[in-house]
Amino acid sequence: MIFGGSRIMRLGRIIFFYDVKIFLFAAIIPIFILGLFSLPSYAGPVICIDADKQFNFAEYYFSQAQYFKAIAEYERFIYYFPEDRRAEQARYKIGMSYFKSKHFKEAINAFNSIIDASGDTGLSVSESYSNTYLMISECYMNLGESGIAITTLHNLIMFTPQQNVKDEAYYRIGWIYLQMASWEKARFFLSKISPENKNKYRLDKLSKELDTVQSIPFKNPKIAGGLSIIPGAGYLYCQRYQDALVAFLLNAGLIYAAYESFDTDHNALGGLITFVGFGFYAGNIYGSIAGAHKYNRRNTLNFIDQIKEKVRFNLSTHPGKNDVLFSFNYCF
Repeated sequence: MIFGGSRIMRLGRIIFFYDVKIFLFAAIIPIFILGLFSLPSYAGPVICIDADKQFNFAEYYFSQAQYFKAIAEYERFIYYFPEDRRAEQARYKIGMSYFKSKHFKEAINAFNSIIDASGDTGLSVSESYSNTYLMISECYMNLGESGIAITTLHNLIMFTPQQNVKDEAYYRIGWIYLQMASWEKARFFLSKISPENKNKYRLDKLSKELDTVQSIPFKNPKIAGGLSIIPGAGYLYCQRYQDALVAFLLNAGLIYAAYESFDTDHNALGGLITFVGFGFYAGNIYGSIAGAHKYNRRNTLNFIDQIKEKVRFNLSTHPGKNDVLFSFNYCF
């Protein structure tokens, strides 16, 4: 009985010991958790970006010519603040960022997205819509696609109710044709500008300059080819004196060498020299014709450059410090 009693007492002590541990564990855990929540927070301050800050940040990158960073910030602005009144301007600046970085195809896509988003609101709602068409045309000109550039301007003329916008489109079309040396088409579209804006675009002076088109020095390619029957004469007609001398001496030398070969009964050699000489003779004719075309093209481009210097009106879609001046380039 004594032995059994001691075992019972020992078992009771063990149970009591574990009860105490469980009690202490259950009491410490809540205190530990409360302590964690009561610790001071060392996290940094939360920065809230509003529409003004985001747009100004994008504008900063644009002004620093970091155009791809600007595009990312403008797109972020549009995503977070789609109802902001500057969302349309942000889309336009995305297109301008691509344009300034010479990614003209991407710029066209960006500008077209503005037109697509406008729906049936019409161009009279915002000036940026007309600027968008003008920029699309400019992008196509930089890509060398003058036909699509002209079509874009025609679409602008058809859609816009604003006479000033129509006149600017006519002016641009006129200059495109002028740089293509299509003088009559240039005159036609320039003449469609309203009387109110004729002085603005200096049309009287431009018309007088176009009247001097006939004064452009011109060489007839047919005459150049005909004169090339005498080696070097076609080049001489085109005022390419060094080429004329080389062509004459080379062809004369080959003709003489062929004659000497046949005269000394070296017929095979004479035939070979004649074959080679015929190639140079034909090249002399072709080169003279091409020289006449180059002469005409060079003088035409010089004439157009002179008109630009005298009467060209600088076009801008952003009055102020961020002016965008347009220039037309056409290779022909």
